[in-house]
Amino acid sequence: MQKLTILTSPCVPLNVESVDTDQIIPARFLKTTNREGFGKNLFRDWRYDSEDQPKSDFVLNSAKYSGQILVAGKNFGCGSSREHAAWAIADYGFRAVISPLFADIFKGNALNNGVLPIQVSENFVQTLFAEIEKNPKTEVTIDLPAQKITINSINLSEYFDINDYKKTCFINGYDDIDYLLSIKEKIEHYEVQKS
Repeated sequence: MQKLTILTSPCVPLNVESVDTDQIIPARFLKTTNREGFGKNLFRDWRYDSEDQPKSDFVLNSAKYSGQILVAGKNFGCGSSREHAAWAIADYGFRAVISPLFADIFKGNALNNGVLPIQVSENFVQTLFAEIEKNPKTEVTIDLPAQKITINSINLSEYFDINDYKKTCFINGYDDIDYLLSIKEKIEHYEVQKS
């Protein structure tokens, strides 16, 4: 997993509530267990028309929006528990998703696949949407060690929660196996003491 400590980036605004996993990655694209290649079909039915032409009014097709942070309405990632939704977001290039509320299973899948789900207040998200509307290049800084997110243009910050274990994994670039290997000596010491 790629390390994430401090990330400063513009944002892509998706001001829609209750975005479900079938909208994130439609079921017809779930025919592989390889994590790569899902980004091209992220929000496929919203991005492309029936002729496979990009829809000009969808944010991912707009040249004015870019960045490694997706900002969404509340209840992001609801619906079925497909891990492919997190794969598609990561494969597209997003490192974090900001929302006032995440579906629990999506949140877990995101954390396990290198996408940081940052849950903040509704007021913070609406303020961020307004700032992006005024200036699409508005940047946000995510400070994971401090568990703080800041809208840089107006210096508005909010703290967010993250499990200590997952925080350690993101900061060090660990997946679950890497983490266990990092504490191998402690595990071996514990086993010796226990016997």
